[in-house]
Amino acid sequence: MKTSHLQPLYLALDLENKSQVLHFLEQHQLQGIPVKVGMELFYREGPIMIEELAKQGHPIFLDLKLHDIPTTVKRAMSNVAKLDVDVVNVHAQGGKHMIEAAREGLEQSSHNQRPFLLAVTQLTSTDESMLHHELLVKEKMTDVVGHYAGLAEQSGADGVVCSVHEVEAIKQTCGNSFLTLTPGIRHSSGENHDQKRSATPFKAGDIGSDSIVVGRSITQANDPLAAYQTFKEEFENGRQAARSTST
Repeated sequence: MKTSHLQPLYLALDLENKSQVLHFLEQHQLQGIPVKVGMELFYREGPIMIEELAKQGHPIFLDLKLHDIPTTVKRAMSNVAKLDVDVVNVHAQGGKHMIEAAREGLEQSSHNQRPFLLAVTQLTSTDESMLHHELLVKEKMTDVVGHYAGLAEQSGADGVVCSVHEVEAIKQTCGNSFLTLTPGIRHSSGENHDQKRSATPFKAGDIGSDSIVVGRSITQANDPLAAYQTFKEEFENGRQAARSTST
């Protein structure tokens, strides 16, 4: 049975293969937690990885960031919808017709409640300098992300994948019911890896993120279960602080 809301925290399974994933989750008592399956793991193991995780009760965010012509994306999403996943995504840069096609594909093949459809605005590895000098986009990052978020909303997406730093502007433009899922979550002392627009879990909750994604900060921790619980608690504390401020 699909949930009607995003899970607070999805653990990014940045592990090499199915046996490592299943061993890791069992070894650290992480059975049934929400997880993110990215392209590295999915391209190696395929749908059997999703089936195994779903069988064990894990809510799943399938993070493939589809970006192609509308017809191809529609057909791909039709296949994805037959898997037992809760969240899927596309690149917002694919444009209005592609996002609309993605939703059509999901609706055509979903047996029960369709997965949430999110659009990636800009990768958290993209900074202002890269945006201007490599991608030749002259507008400010916040303006670009806000434009893509509005486009995604108009095209039928349920929300966006964005950095914490753009959440407030997106909520102001698209409303509080428009979902924001934010990767790039680190403790202040943690390594950023490829993430250039990162934030702490408390900050993410306080600023209004609906959900966060955390990977290596948990999977590479000495005690992954404790790390998972800490990230989730700090995120929830941030959300509580935001609610207290608004009342």
